[in-house]
Amino acid sequence: MTTEDTPFLLVGLGNPGPRYAGNRHNVGFMVLDLLAGRLGARYKGHRSGCDVAEGRLGGVRVVLAKPRSYMNVSGGPVVGAARFYKIPPARTVVVHDELDLPYGAIRLKSGGGEGGHNGLRSITSSTGTRDYLRVRFGVGRPPGRMDPAAYVLKDFSGAERKELEFFVDRAADAAEAVVTTGLEAAQNTFHAL
Repeated sequence: MTTEDTPFLLVGLGNPGPRYAGNRHNVGFMVLDLLAGRLGARYKGHRSGCDVAEGRLGGVRVVLAKPRSYMNVSGGPVVGAARFYKIPPARTVVVHDELDLPYGAIRLKSGGGEGGHNGLRSITSSTGTRDYLRVRFGVGRPPGRMDPAAYVLKDFSGAERKELEFFVDRAADAAEAVVTTGLEAAQNTFHAL
């Protein structure tokens, strides 16, 4: 299989189940669900431990994956899906919430640290590398002295929900751009916004 034939693995981070569905920590799932809708694809349970959907974004083959495990142990299912589809870390795009960005800001990068994000830490530990692509969705810092772990496990506020659909759509556009135009071109487009 040549590199051009190798699909991209788009991973959305979140926690499974309805209890967590509206949490800030689940924005990765929200973005992946929107992308699945664009593909007209349905998620199916996969032996990797992820729910997967397949299709093409802008002519590029993609595999969408949402780990069925909790966020802090998502690395195993992500590696399982990557191995099954023979996708290297350089063609893996992880969509996740980011405390260090203001609400709605989208930033794209390759590699780097985990910034205390347990989902990223699990993926890095399981893959043995930090060299995967990231779509960082800003959720802002918690108010006052609120524990960041408690903050990300709360639903978006009423005010935030008014703009959430727009920001999720933009994050999906950014993930699609990383796949279709490459990281640098996508950064030039979305970091300017």
